[in-house]
Amino acid sequence: MLTDSYGNQITVTSQAALDQYDLGVRQFLAADFGAAEAFQTAVDQDEGFALGHVGLARALMMSGQMPAAKAAMARAQTLAARLDTRQRQHVECFALLFAGQPHKARAMVKSHVRAYPRDALAAQLCANVFGLIGFSGEVGREAELLAYTSALLPHYGEDWWMMSMHALSLCETGQIDASMQLMDKSLALNARNANAAHFKSHAQYEAGDAAAGRRYLADWLVDYDDRAVLHGHLSWHAALWALHDGDAEGMWAAIDAGVGPQAAKGLPINVLTDTAAIFYRAELAGLPVAPKRWSELSEYATQFFPETGQSFADMHAALAHAMAGNADRLAYICDTAKGFAGDLVQPVARAWGAIARQDWQAALEELVMVMGTTERLGGSRAQRDLLELTYANVLLKLGLTEEARRSLTTRRPVLAAAPPIAGFGA
Repeated sequence: MLTDSYGNQITVTSQAALDQYDLGVRQFLAADFGAAEAFQTAVDQDEGFALGHVGLARALMMSGQMPAAKAAMARAQTLAARLDTRQRQHVECFALLFAGQPHKARAMVKSHVRAYPRDALAAQLCANVFGLIGFSGEVGREAELLAYTSALLPHYGEDWWMMSMHALSLCETGQIDASMQLMDKSLALNARNANAAHFKSHAQYEAGDAAAGRRYLADWLVDYDDRAVLHGHLSWHAALWALHDGDAEGMWAAIDAGVGPQAAKGLPINVLTDTAAIFYRAELAGLPVAPKRWSELSEYATQFFPETGQSFADMHAALAHAMAGNADRLAYICDTAKGFAGDLVQPVARAWGAIARQDWQAALEELVMVMGTTERLGGSRAQRDLLELTYANVLLKLGLTEEARRSLTTRRPVLAAAPPIAGFGA
């Protein structure tokens, strides 16, 4: 039996099909464009290649092509019976994900990688803040993610992908220097690993190194295909760097070139959450956002997230609806929010509504219900700073300047010295 690039035995009829599969895995783990094409070539060369169909399903999912992704996953399941234990479990991990059972999928992935730690495509399902641990809706998910990558790291040796995953875990638990060292080591092995470039941006953000972060990302994005899954989100980081640098023109250029609904080619969840977040952070910094921009984003949220259930998306959809004055859609989220952190989405959504009508006291009463457990909503620390800055701004509007300063100093000291909030230093 042949083995894949991570040393796992794999049922495939030709080396040529396996080579395409390995290429697809590398491109997927690097968040590079072309993974779906490589996996498609692999299954074209061996139609009975079950794990090739799984890889194709996952790559199609991450490019937003869900009908085709589900078809590929269904084909993999029909082929699974003849596989060995590792490969059958590999298929089942993804089958649970596609069946909308994230908690079962998370438990199975964690069990599976204890026996088969170098099954990288399965392992990645839990190895990111946007993965099954990151979107668990549970308190302590950052510690859980660190424990997960810490256990896997020794099995991967000098592997650029796992180094970058563990570096993010270190970053999100406040170990910035260690994160940066490991991330640089990962990038030295594969400078075009978009995950590492992304996570390095997070480490630079946590270190408060805006100038270096902005330079690095501007150079790195030049050769990154705008069809790749992280292009829009990295453009968000570029826009955020520009905002923190006081460069409004640069911020809007980054938004209009790669973040907003008119430009981004990524997943709808990234388009919605990144655009809503940068719009409101611009507002907080004193840079007004045209009402048309909010209206278009509200329409986008209605189109792609008409029902609640993905808490991270719902929180940002509520923001877009509130700022656009779309009271019916905002009320719908307030009334129906469900999913991994639906109980937190509801007060956040009500807070956005209060903020839109400048009822700062009502906003404060809603926000205090969620500030102790914002990690449950998902996303990185940098993304959840939307709430940290909003909370500080609400306190500021109520004349509680020292309390606002104390909140940032104790909760997000990296923002406390020069918070991007208009009037904070007055």
